[in-house]
Amino acid sequence: MAGDDVARTLAAMGARLRVLRERRGVTLADVSGATGISPSTLSRIETGRRKPTLEVVLQLAKEYAVSLDELAGAVPVAPTAPTAERRTSALQRFGDDKAVLPLTRYVGGLHAHKHVLPAVEEPPGRPRQVSHEGYEWLCVLYGRLWLALGDQDLVLAAGDVAEFDTRVPHGVANAGADGPVEYLIMFGPQGERLRPRTAPAPGGGTGDRKAAE
Repeated sequence: MAGDDVARTLAAMGARLRVLRERRGVTLADVSGATGISPSTLSRIETGRRKPTLEVVLQLAKEYAVSLDELAGAVPVAPTAPTAERRTSALQRFGDDKAVLPLTRYVGGLHAHKHVLPAVEEPPGRPRQVSHEGYEWLCVLYGRLWLALGDQDLVLAAGDVAEFDTRVPHGVANAGADGPVEYLIMFGPQGERLRPRTAPAPGGGTGDRKAAE
Protein backbone atom coordinates (compact mmCIF):
# COMPACT_ATOMS: atom_id res chain seq x y z
CA MET A 1 0.00 0.00 0.00
CA ALA A 2 1.43 3.36 -1.02
CA GLY A 3 2.11 6.06 1.55
CA ASP A 4 -0.82 8.18 0.38
CA ASP A 5 -3.15 5.19 0.63
CA VAL A 6 -1.98 4.47 4.18
CA ALA A 7 -2.57 8.10 5.18
CA ARG A 8 -6.08 8.06 3.70
CA THR A 9 -6.90 4.76 5.41
CA LEU A 10 -5.74 6.04 8.80
CA ALA A 11 -7.61 9.32 8.33
CA ALA A 12 -10.86 7.47 7.55
CA MET A 13 -10.38 5.08 10.46
CA GLY A 14 -11.20 7.78 13.01
CA ALA A 15 -14.73 8.23 11.65
CA ARG A 16 -15.30 4.46 11.67
CA LEU A 17 -14.14 4.24 15.27
CA ARG A 18 -16.57 6.97 16.27
CA VAL A 19 -19.44 5.16 14.51
CA LEU A 20 -18.56 1.92 16.30
CA ARG A 21 -18.41 3.65 19.68
CA GLU A 22 -21.71 5.47 19.14
CA ARG A 23 -23.43 2.28 18.01
CA ARG A 24 -22.42 0.69 21.30
CA GLY A 25 -23.75 3.72 23.19
CA VAL A 26 -20.57 4.25 25.20
CA THR A 27 -18.62 7.39 25.99
CA LEU A 28 -14.97 8.16 25.42
CA ALA A 29 -14.49 7.76 29.16
CA ASP A 30 -16.04 4.28 29.04
CA VAL A 31 -13.70 3.19 26.23
CA SER A 32 -10.77 4.75 28.05
CA GLY A 33 -11.59 2.78 31.18
CA ALA A 34 -11.73 -0.46 29.19
CA THR A 35 -8.59 0.06 27.10
CA GLY A 36 -6.34 2.41 29.09
CA ILE A 37 -6.22 4.85 26.15
CA SER A 38 -6.86 8.40 27.36
CA PRO A 39 -10.16 10.08 26.37
CA SER A 40 -8.23 12.97 24.77
CA THR A 41 -6.27 10.56 22.57
CA LEU A 42 -9.45 8.74 21.57
CA SER A 43 -11.12 12.06 20.75
CA ARG A 44 -8.21 13.21 18.58
CA ILE A 45 -8.19 9.90 16.71
CA GLU A 46 -11.96 10.04 16.09
CA THR A 47 -11.74 13.60 14.74
CA GLY A 48 -8.72 12.83 12.55
CA ARG A 49 -6.34 15.05 14.49
CA ARG A 50 -4.16 12.07 15.41
CA LYS A 51 -3.22 8.89 13.52
CA PRO A 52 -3.71 5.73 15.58
CA THR A 53 -0.73 3.47 16.20
CA LEU A 54 -0.93 -0.24 15.45
CA GLU A 55 -1.15 -0.99 19.18
CA VAL A 56 -4.11 1.36 19.56
CA VAL A 57 -5.82 -0.06 16.46
CA LEU A 58 -5.48 -3.60 17.81
CA GLN A 59 -6.85 -2.58 21.22
CA LEU A 60 -9.86 -0.82 19.71
CA ALA A 61 -10.57 -3.62 17.25
CA LYS A 62 -10.69 -6.03 20.18
CA GLU A 63 -12.83 -3.67 22.28
CA TYR A 64 -15.36 -3.14 19.47
CA ALA A 65 -15.21 -6.80 18.35
CA VAL A 66 -14.44 -5.94 14.72
CA SER A 67 -11.74 -7.05 12.30
CA LEU A 68 -8.85 -4.92 11.09
CA ASP A 69 -10.37 -5.14 7.59
CA GLU A 70 -13.53 -3.49 8.91
CA LEU A 71 -11.57 -0.70 10.56
CA ALA A 72 -9.53 -0.18 7.38
CA GLY A 73 -12.68 -0.06 5.24
CA ALA A 74 -11.79 -3.16 3.25
CA VAL A 75 -15.13 -4.68 4.25
CA PRO A 76 -18.23 -2.85 5.53
CA VAL A 77 -18.88 -2.70 9.25
CA ALA A 78 -21.74 -5.00 10.14
CA PRO A 79 -24.87 -2.95 10.96
CA THR A 80 -26.38 -2.98 14.43
CA ALA A 81 -30.13 -3.48 14.50
CA PRO A 82 -31.87 -1.17 17.02
CA THR A 83 -33.97 -3.92 18.55
CA ALA A 84 -34.50 -4.68 22.21
CA GLU A 85 -32.98 -8.13 21.69
CA ARG A 86 -29.83 -6.69 20.12
CA ARG A 87 -29.50 -4.04 22.83
CA THR A 88 -29.82 -6.70 25.51
CA SER A 89 -27.05 -8.77 23.92
CA ALA A 90 -24.83 -5.66 23.84
CA LEU A 91 -24.00 -6.00 27.54
CA GLN A 92 -20.41 -4.93 27.94
CA ARG A 93 -17.92 -5.76 30.68
CA PHE A 94 -14.92 -3.66 31.62
CA GLY A 95 -11.64 -4.34 33.35
CA ASP A 96 -13.06 -3.51 36.78
CA ASP A 97 -15.89 -6.06 36.22
CA LYS A 98 -18.36 -3.22 35.65
CA ALA A 99 -21.20 -4.23 33.34
CA VAL A 100 -22.75 -1.60 31.08
CA LEU A 101 -26.01 -2.05 29.15
CA PRO A 102 -26.84 0.63 26.56
CA LEU A 103 -30.53 1.55 26.79
CA THR A 104 -30.64 3.77 23.72
CA ARG A 105 -29.18 3.53 20.24
CA TYR A 106 -26.91 6.57 20.26
CA VAL A 107 -27.32 8.79 17.20
CA GLY A 108 -26.47 12.09 18.86
CA GLY A 109 -27.82 13.97 21.84
CA LEU A 110 -28.77 12.40 25.15
CA HIS A 111 -28.29 8.69 25.63
CA ALA A 112 -28.78 6.29 28.53
CA HIS A 113 -26.99 3.31 30.06
CA LYS A 114 -27.51 0.99 32.99
CA HIS A 115 -24.33 0.26 35.00
CA VAL A 116 -23.74 -2.55 37.48
CA LEU A 117 -20.74 -2.64 39.81
CA PRO A 118 -20.08 -5.99 41.52
CA ALA A 119 -19.99 -6.55 45.26
CA VAL A 120 -16.68 -5.80 46.96
CA GLU A 121 -15.03 -7.70 49.80
CA GLU A 122 -13.14 -4.70 51.18
CA PRO A 123 -13.77 -0.94 51.14
CA PRO A 124 -12.33 0.37 47.85
CA GLY A 125 -9.79 3.14 47.46
CA ARG A 126 -10.99 6.51 46.23
CA PRO A 127 -12.38 6.05 42.69
CA ARG A 128 -10.12 6.94 39.79
CA GLN A 129 -11.39 10.20 38.29
CA VAL A 130 -11.74 11.22 34.66
CA SER A 131 -13.03 14.38 32.99
CA HIS A 132 -14.42 15.01 29.51
CA GLU A 133 -16.94 17.16 27.66
CA GLY A 134 -20.60 16.67 28.50
CA TYR A 135 -23.21 16.66 31.25
CA GLU A 136 -24.37 13.66 33.27
CA TRP A 137 -27.44 12.70 35.27
CA LEU A 138 -27.06 9.67 37.56
CA CYS A 139 -29.69 7.75 39.54
CA VAL A 140 -28.94 4.87 41.92
CA LEU A 141 -31.35 1.93 41.61
CA TYR A 142 -29.88 -0.48 44.14
CA GLY A 143 -27.03 -0.52 46.63
CA ARG A 144 -24.71 2.31 47.65
CA LEU A 145 -22.57 4.22 45.17
CA TRP A 146 -19.46 6.25 46.00
CA LEU A 147 -19.27 9.29 43.73
CA ALA A 148 -15.98 11.18 43.85
CA LEU A 149 -16.79 14.52 42.22
CA GLY A 150 -13.90 16.95 42.24
CA ASP A 151 -12.98 17.34 45.91
CA GLN A 152 -16.36 16.03 47.07
CA ASP A 153 -17.07 12.46 48.21
CA LEU A 154 -20.75 11.52 48.09
CA VAL A 155 -22.38 8.20 49.03
CA LEU A 156 -25.62 7.77 47.11
CA ALA A 157 -28.31 5.23 48.07
CA ALA A 158 -31.21 3.83 46.06
CA GLY A 159 -33.34 6.69 44.75
CA ASP A 160 -30.62 9.31 45.11
CA VAL A 161 -29.81 11.43 42.05
CA ALA A 162 -26.77 13.47 41.12
CA GLU A 163 -26.12 15.66 38.09
CA PHE A 164 -22.88 17.34 37.10
CA ASP A 165 -20.76 18.81 34.36
CA THR A 166 -18.43 16.00 33.29
CA ARG A 167 -15.56 18.45 32.85
CA VAL A 168 -15.36 18.18 36.64
CA PRO A 169 -13.14 15.16 37.51
CA HIS A 170 -15.40 12.31 38.59
CA GLY A 171 -15.34 8.59 39.35
CA VAL A 172 -17.51 5.95 41.01
CA ALA A 173 -17.09 2.81 43.10
CA ASN A 174 -19.26 0.41 45.06
CA ALA A 175 -19.50 1.94 48.54
CA GLY A 176 -20.94 -1.12 50.25
CA ALA A 177 -19.69 -4.64 50.90
CA ASP A 178 -23.19 -6.13 51.08
CA GLY A 179 -23.90 -6.53 47.37
CA PRO A 180 -23.67 -4.97 43.91
CA VAL A 181 -24.76 -1.45 43.04
CA GLU A 182 -26.92 -0.63 40.03
CA TYR A 183 -27.41 2.83 38.60
CA LEU A 184 -28.71 4.61 35.52
CA ILE A 185 -26.81 7.27 33.60
CA MET A 186 -28.19 9.84 31.17
CA PHE A 187 -25.33 11.51 29.34
CA GLY A 188 -25.29 14.53 27.02
CA PRO A 189 -21.94 14.55 25.16
CA GLN A 190 -22.38 18.16 24.07
CA GLY A 191 -23.67 19.33 27.44
CA GLU A 192 -27.33 18.46 26.77
CA ARG A 193 -29.45 18.29 29.93
CA LEU A 194 -32.78 16.86 31.01
CA ARG A 195 -35.65 19.36 30.82
CA PRO A 196 -38.25 18.99 33.62
CA ARG A 197 -41.79 19.65 32.37
CA THR A 198 -43.59 19.43 35.72
CA ALA A 199 -43.40 21.66 38.77
CA PRO A 200 -41.74 20.20 41.90
CA ALA A 201 -44.05 18.87 44.59
CA PRO A 202 -44.81 21.25 47.49
CA GLY A 203 -42.04 21.07 50.03
CA GLY A 204 -39.99 18.90 47.66
CA GLY A 205 -36.54 19.51 46.36
CA THR A 206 -33.60 17.85 44.79
CA GLY A 207 -32.24 16.57 48.09
CA ASP A 208 -28.98 17.00 49.90
CA ARG A 209 -27.12 14.64 47.64
CA LYS A 210 -27.61 16.39 44.31
CA ALA A 211 -24.22 17.57 43.13
CA ALA A 212 -24.19 21.06 41.71
CA GLU A 213 -22.34 21.82 38.51
